[in-house]
Amino acid sequence: MKFFDKQQTAAALPYDALIKAIDQMFKQECVVPRRHNHAIDSDDAGATLLIMPAWQKNRYLGIKHVTIYPDNGKKFGLAGLFSTYTLFDANNGMPISVIDGNTITCQRTAAASALAAKFLARKESKSLLIVGAGNVARELAFAYGELFSLETIKIWNTTYKRAVKLADDLQSKGFPAIAVEYLQEAVENSDIVSSATLSTGPLIKRDWVKPGTHVDLIGSFKPDMRESDDAMFADTSVFVDTSEALDKAGDLLSPISAGVFQRDQVKADLAALCQGQHQGRTSACEITVYKAVGTAMEDLAAAILVYESTI
Repeated sequence: MKFFDKQQTAAALPYDALIKAIDQMFKQECVVPRRHNHAIDSDDAGATLLIMPAWQKNRYLGIKHVTIYPDNGKKFGLAGLFSTYTLFDANNGMPISVIDGNTITCQRTAAASALAAKFLARKESKSLLIVGAGNVARELAFAYGELFSLETIKIWNTTYKRAVKLADDLQSKGFPAIAVEYLQEAVENSDIVSSATLSTGPLIKRDWVKPGTHVDLIGSFKPDMRESDDAMFADTSVFVDTSEALDKAGDLLSPISAGVFQRDQVKADLAALCQGQHQGRTSACEITVYKAVGTAMEDLAAAILVYESTI
């Protein structure tokens, strides 16, 4: 069995290859059961176990295990989320690799976001606004930099100091990154707005979004989490990663409940975009919105790329 730590996993996931691997996975057949959510009996009331399986016949089978303990920071000074990925040979069920799950999650999320933008953002997009300053937000510059000639990358975060820190880090790696204090102004002047936060209240308002903008909402993944207001879905072209987003994402559940948006108004999912069943953006002035909650299919694509990097 092969083991890949954080550094080894990251090294095996260059974004050009990862974006292509996820694209190919969406074009192929892959079995993806709905994720399993389990509340864990613990002193931490929010302790949760997520289990995310996916497999391809006679190829690979993978399972990501995610533990979420919200009180870890204040109790132990630890991160609130840990994950591991186990890869199996689908021909015989033999485990063949254990991979750092956190790295897979962060990088496949950013790669899938950029892949969707390939179809939904204007090809000449020059300015990217990243809302958030966490682990996924950091990866967005690298992923989008593979597909777009970005002249400006703006970083906004509820804590400005964290935005500055991320911008400084990205600058040191050659990106044209700056921290910004005013979210509305940043949204109004960006071609692509990508939000990767754990917010429980709307951050980005539809009134701020100019024609031709692509809005990418990839942070929230539960019904009580929100990154945009209901109006964001009233008059825009809406796309999702999978249909699971319509059942689990507060960004979609709220406007559906309010009667602002209906499930059948979704233009297409990421598989349909990758397979050429929908062209994506249809005009330069169209506002596109992409809502993702993540899928085990992307995890499997990343895990296979890591494992096969040493074959």
